[in-house]
Amino acid sequence: MKKKWTEISVVFGLLFSIVFSIVSFGNECKNIRSDVLRLHILANSDSEEDQQVKLAVRDVLLNCGSNVFSGKINLEDARQCLDLEKEMLVTAANKVLAENGFDYKARIYFAEEFFLTRTYEKYTLPAGNYLALKVILGEGNGHNWWCVMFPPLCIPAASENTDLNFFFDKNETHIIQSNPKYEIRFKIIEILEEIMNKYI
Repeated sequence: MKKKWTEISVVFGLLFSIVFSIVSFGNECKNIRSDVLRLHILANSDSEEDQQVKLAVRDVLLNCGSNVFSGKINLEDARQCLDLEKEMLVTAANKVLAENGFDYKARIYFAEEFFLTRTYEKYTLPAGNYLALKVILGEGNGHNWWCVMFPPLCIPAASENTDLNFFFDKNETHIIQSNPKYEIRFKIIEILEEIMNKYI
Protein backbone atom coordinates (compact mmCIF):
# COMPACT_ATOMS: atom_id res chain seq x y z
CA MET A 1 0.00 0.00 0.00
CA LYS A 2 2.84 2.37 0.91
CA LYS A 3 4.45 1.72 -2.46
CA LYS A 4 1.18 2.46 -4.24
CA TRP A 5 0.81 5.82 -2.50
CA THR A 6 4.40 6.62 -3.32
CA GLU A 7 3.74 5.93 -7.01
CA ILE A 8 0.57 8.05 -6.93
CA SER A 9 2.50 10.88 -5.28
CA VAL A 10 5.18 10.70 -7.96
CA VAL A 11 2.55 10.80 -10.73
CA PHE A 12 0.77 13.79 -9.17
CA GLY A 13 4.09 15.51 -8.62
CA LEU A 14 5.00 14.99 -12.26
CA LEU A 15 1.61 16.25 -13.46
CA PHE A 16 1.90 19.32 -11.23
CA SER A 17 5.36 20.06 -12.66
CA ILE A 18 4.07 19.78 -16.22
CA VAL A 19 1.06 22.01 -15.55
CA PHE A 20 3.21 24.56 -13.71
CA SER A 21 5.70 24.60 -16.61
CA ILE A 22 2.93 25.20 -19.17
CA VAL A 23 1.27 27.92 -17.06
CA SER A 24 4.61 29.66 -16.54
CA PHE A 25 5.41 29.39 -20.25
CA GLY A 26 1.95 30.75 -21.10
CA ASN A 27 2.46 33.79 -18.87
CA GLU A 28 5.81 34.54 -20.50
CA CYS A 29 4.16 34.24 -23.93
CA LYS A 30 1.46 36.70 -22.83
CA ASN A 31 4.14 39.18 -21.79
CA ILE A 32 5.84 38.81 -25.17
CA ARG A 33 2.59 39.48 -27.02
CA SER A 34 2.00 42.65 -24.98
CA ASP A 35 5.40 44.05 -26.05
CA VAL A 36 5.21 43.33 -29.79
CA LEU A 37 3.77 45.26 -32.72
CA ARG A 38 3.39 43.28 -35.92
CA LEU A 39 3.14 44.63 -39.45
CA HIS A 40 0.49 42.82 -41.49
CA ILE A 41 0.06 43.67 -45.18
CA LEU A 42 -2.69 42.21 -47.36
CA ALA A 43 -2.37 42.47 -51.13
CA ASN A 44 -5.30 43.45 -53.34
CA SER A 45 -5.30 40.00 -54.96
CA ASP A 46 -3.01 37.08 -55.70
CA SER A 47 -2.13 38.31 -59.17
CA GLU A 48 1.59 38.63 -59.81
CA GLU A 49 1.31 42.40 -60.20
CA ASP A 50 -0.60 42.88 -56.93
CA GLN A 51 1.83 40.67 -55.06
CA GLN A 52 4.83 42.56 -56.43
CA VAL A 53 3.44 45.97 -55.50
CA LYS A 54 2.64 44.61 -52.02
CA LEU A 55 6.35 43.99 -51.54
CA ALA A 56 7.19 47.44 -52.88
CA VAL A 57 4.79 49.00 -50.36
CA ARG A 58 6.34 46.83 -47.66
CA ASP A 59 9.84 48.14 -48.44
CA VAL A 60 8.69 51.75 -48.27
CA LEU A 61 6.85 51.26 -44.99
CA LEU A 62 9.81 49.50 -43.40
CA ASN A 63 12.12 52.31 -44.46
CA CYS A 64 9.69 54.81 -42.96
CA GLY A 65 9.60 52.70 -39.82
CA SER A 66 13.36 53.02 -39.42
CA ASN A 67 12.85 56.71 -38.70
CA VAL A 68 9.63 56.31 -36.72
CA PHE A 69 11.14 53.84 -34.27
CA SER A 70 14.52 55.50 -33.87
CA GLY A 71 15.34 55.38 -30.16
CA LYS A 72 11.98 53.97 -29.06
CA ILE A 73 12.23 51.48 -26.23
CA ASN A 74 8.65 50.38 -25.57
CA LEU A 75 5.50 49.54 -27.47
CA GLU A 76 3.45 52.46 -26.20
CA ASP A 77 6.03 54.98 -27.47
CA ALA A 78 6.15 53.16 -30.80
CA ARG A 79 2.37 53.19 -31.14
CA GLN A 80 2.14 56.89 -30.31
CA CYS A 81 4.72 57.62 -33.00
CA LEU A 82 2.78 55.60 -35.53
CA ASP A 83 -0.43 57.40 -34.59
CA LEU A 84 1.28 60.68 -35.41
CA GLU A 85 2.89 59.36 -38.59
CA LYS A 86 0.05 57.19 -39.90
CA GLU A 87 -1.02 59.67 -42.57
CA MET A 88 2.58 59.86 -43.75
CA LEU A 89 2.63 56.06 -44.06
CA VAL A 90 -0.66 56.06 -46.02
CA THR A 91 0.69 58.77 -48.34
CA ALA A 92 3.91 56.82 -48.88
CA ALA A 93 2.00 53.60 -49.64
CA ASN A 94 -0.40 55.33 -52.04
CA LYS A 95 2.53 56.96 -53.83
CA VAL A 96 4.03 53.53 -54.50
CA LEU A 97 0.68 52.25 -55.78
CA ALA A 98 0.22 55.25 -58.08
CA GLU A 99 3.79 55.09 -59.42
CA ASN A 100 3.19 51.45 -60.36
CA GLY A 101 -0.05 52.23 -62.20
CA PHE A 102 -2.59 51.01 -59.63
CA ASP A 103 -5.74 53.04 -58.98
CA TYR A 104 -6.66 51.43 -55.66
CA LYS A 105 -5.54 52.88 -52.34
CA ALA A 106 -4.04 51.71 -49.07
CA ARG A 107 -5.77 51.70 -45.70
CA ILE A 108 -3.68 51.55 -42.54
CA TYR A 109 -4.98 51.06 -39.02
CA PHE A 110 -4.27 49.28 -35.75
CA ALA A 111 -6.00 45.98 -35.03
CA GLU A 112 -5.85 43.15 -32.51
CA GLU A 113 -5.24 40.03 -34.58
CA PHE A 114 -4.77 36.36 -33.84
CA PHE A 115 -1.58 34.78 -35.18
CA LEU A 116 -0.47 31.16 -35.05
CA THR A 117 3.05 30.36 -33.88
CA ARG A 118 5.33 31.93 -36.47
CA THR A 119 9.07 31.85 -37.03
CA TYR A 120 10.71 34.86 -38.64
CA GLU A 121 14.28 33.97 -39.57
CA LYS A 122 15.83 33.14 -36.17
CA TYR A 123 12.96 34.44 -34.02
CA THR A 124 9.80 32.57 -32.99
CA LEU A 125 6.65 34.28 -31.73
CA PRO A 126 4.09 32.26 -29.78
CA ALA A 127 0.48 32.03 -30.95
CA GLY A 128 -2.08 34.51 -29.66
CA ASN A 129 -3.54 37.97 -30.15
CA TYR A 130 -1.11 40.74 -31.06
CA LEU A 131 -1.43 44.41 -31.81
CA ALA A 132 -0.81 44.81 -35.53
CA LEU A 133 -0.39 47.72 -37.90
CA LYS A 134 -2.67 46.42 -40.61
CA VAL A 135 -2.19 47.56 -44.20
CA ILE A 136 -4.99 46.75 -46.65
CA LEU A 137 -4.19 47.34 -50.32
CA GLY A 138 -7.31 47.72 -52.44
CA GLU A 139 -9.71 44.86 -51.69
CA GLY A 140 -7.20 43.08 -49.47
CA ASN A 141 -8.07 39.68 -50.95
CA GLY A 142 -4.52 38.54 -51.67
CA HIS A 143 -1.91 36.65 -49.69
CA ASN A 144 -0.51 38.54 -46.74
CA TRP A 145 2.96 39.41 -45.56
CA TRP A 146 3.89 40.00 -41.94
CA CYS A 147 6.84 40.72 -39.72
CA VAL A 148 7.72 42.20 -36.34
CA MET A 149 7.77 45.97 -36.68
CA PHE A 150 8.49 46.64 -33.02
CA PRO A 151 10.91 45.64 -31.62
CA PRO A 152 12.38 46.46 -35.04
CA LEU A 153 13.21 42.90 -36.09
CA CYS A 154 12.37 43.43 -39.77
CA ILE A 155 13.39 47.08 -40.15
CA PRO A 156 16.28 47.43 -42.63
CA ALA A 157 19.69 47.38 -40.94
CA ALA A 158 18.01 46.82 -37.56
CA SER A 159 17.27 43.11 -37.31
CA GLU A 160 20.94 42.07 -37.21
CA ASN A 161 21.76 44.64 -34.56
CA THR A 162 18.65 44.46 -32.40
CA ASP A 163 19.43 43.26 -28.89
CA LEU A 164 16.34 41.41 -27.68
CA ASN A 165 17.51 41.80 -24.10
CA PHE A 166 16.85 45.52 -24.49
CA PHE A 167 13.12 44.85 -25.04
CA PHE A 168 12.45 41.57 -23.23
CA ASP A 169 13.57 39.91 -20.02
CA LYS A 170 15.84 36.86 -19.99
CA ASN A 171 13.03 34.27 -20.04
CA GLU A 172 11.12 36.03 -22.84
CA THR A 173 14.28 36.31 -24.93
CA HIS A 174 14.94 32.59 -24.45
CA ILE A 175 11.42 31.79 -25.70
CA ILE A 176 11.71 34.01 -28.77
CA GLN A 177 15.01 32.38 -29.70
CA SER A 178 13.69 28.83 -29.17
CA ASN A 179 13.07 26.42 -32.03
CA PRO A 180 9.38 25.40 -32.09
CA LYS A 181 10.36 22.00 -33.49
CA TYR A 182 11.97 21.17 -30.16
CA GLU A 183 9.75 23.18 -27.82
CA ILE A 184 6.44 21.31 -27.49
CA ARG A 185 5.01 24.04 -25.26
CA PHE A 186 4.65 26.28 -28.33
CA LYS A 187 2.12 23.81 -29.76
CA ILE A 188 0.26 23.49 -26.46
CA ILE A 189 -0.04 27.28 -26.15
CA GLU A 190 -1.13 27.49 -29.79
CA ILE A 191 -3.95 24.99 -29.21
CA LEU A 192 -5.08 26.77 -26.05
CA GLU A 193 -4.96 30.21 -27.70
CA GLU A 194 -6.90 28.96 -30.72
CA ILE A 195 -9.62 27.60 -28.46
CA MET A 196 -9.83 30.85 -26.48
CA ASN A 197 -9.82 32.95 -29.65
CA LYS A 198 -12.66 30.89 -31.11
CA TYR A 199 -14.91 30.40 -28.13
CA ILE A 200 -14.13 33.11 -25.58
